[in-house]
Amino acid sequence: MNAQPKPIPESAAAAAVEPSISQQIAEFAARTGYETLPENIRECAKFHIMDVIGTALAATRFDFAHHALSGLTSIAEGGRNSVIGMGIRLPLRDAVLLNGILAHGLDYDDTHPAAIVHPTSSAFPCALGVAEHINASGRDLLAAYVLGVDIATRIGIAAKGMMHTQGFHTTGLAGHFGCAVAAGRLFNLSPAKLMLAQGLAGSTTSAMSEHRADGAWNKRVHPGWAGVGGITAAALARGGFVGTRKIYEGADGLFRSHTGSRLAEVDLAAMTRGLGEQWLIEEVAVKPYPICHLLHACADSALAIRRQHHVRPDDIVKVRALLHPDTFHYVAEPADMRRRPVSDYMAKFSVQFVVAACFVRDRFGFAELEADALNDPAILALAQRVSHDVDPDSAFPKYFSGGVVVTLKDGRELVHMEKINRGAGERALTGDEIAAKFMENAELVISRNRAETIRDFVLELDRHSARELGRLLAGQ
Repeated sequence: MNAQPKPIPESAAAAAVEPSISQQIAEFAARTGYETLPENIRECAKFHIMDVIGTALAATRFDFAHHALSGLTSIAEGGRNSVIGMGIRLPLRDAVLLNGILAHGLDYDDTHPAAIVHPTSSAFPCALGVAEHINASGRDLLAAYVLGVDIATRIGIAAKGMMHTQGFHTTGLAGHFGCAVAAGRLFNLSPAKLMLAQGLAGSTTSAMSEHRADGAWNKRVHPGWAGVGGITAAALARGGFVGTRKIYEGADGLFRSHTGSRLAEVDLAAMTRGLGEQWLIEEVAVKPYPICHLLHACADSALAIRRQHHVRPDDIVKVRALLHPDTFHYVAEPADMRRRPVSDYMAKFSVQFVVAACFVRDRFGFAELEADALNDPAILALAQRVSHDVDPDSAFPKYFSGGVVVTLKDGRELVHMEKINRGAGERALTGDEIAAKFMENAELVISRNRAETIRDFVLELDRHSARELGRLLAGQ
């Protein structure tokens, strides 16, 4: 019998060929820890974590959260991982899935504009879950979270919005890979196995956008499922299961399969450009409204005109909402459907409804997504007079530009445009503003004293453990 060949050592096998993108990311992730993160990035991470915790707490008021809990507890057996704001424990992956649903379910979580990715709603539930599971420090949780944000965001930047135009929700796709890296780093995987984990994550990646047609809840699942997929991929790689090396740039890899005929436009270099030097969490925008980030500039513009010119809904003949044409299918079309949204979730993605509500209610918050607002005759009547058109000066996708042009009965035409959406770039929310948003969201469901305790704990997360944070968030 012929002797069996000896397996090639991991390091030798990786070095035998030109490094793939996943290998370069793996080597970067393996050498990245809390101590290698600049101080400003650590502090930035804490505020983004605070923001998503507040959003997740607020989500526990809504039906979708309790339906998700009911479904998962019907199959879950045991478990020690915490669920934000719900006082229960679930198995690791079930807890990560539910926390991801809570984080993203209100569409109030942060977004990287150029990537069109909500990175924290997958990266934080994943990092929290794994860190709590293995009893990691708050410092290790922070480092893993930053890695998860960075990798998911790079995928979105490379894709240039083309995954969205192909019918996919980029957050769900990109989050799988960010979570595979975050979980793998917490598992202390070698660079070779971190590479395998990314390859395996590609086989669980799916996030279709068909929910837009009927206001269904599918999108709410995507970040949590990314966490489940990423953790599973990292665990399989830890066990020696082999994943592909070229999951990003391969002939049947992520970008070819999810950008269709526009593959040549993908910026593959963005996947590794400035790794460890440019931390993309700094570019992630925190939302001032619980609606699709593409609509924030239009909402701010409508409110600005209403307040500056004392415009009443009855004064308005028509409104043109100006957006980049690549966003029309996501927030403006088909127009008839958007003008009368059948659910709060559809309303979040309707420029016609959001602009009309801003003019009628002089605000846009959770109350404008309740049943009385969805059926408000004044809002619905004005929504019929809102159309959408191209913003010729849009800075999309770097920023979610937008604005409104209002024609009044007295013949005046009022225009307000927002080149940089509030919360992004030079208009980023301050730490105090993020903390205020957190308190407003958290106090919907918990006492002010407890909300302040969570806020202060997160700001000193590097002094605590992940299990301490999990217990605090679950209320146990």
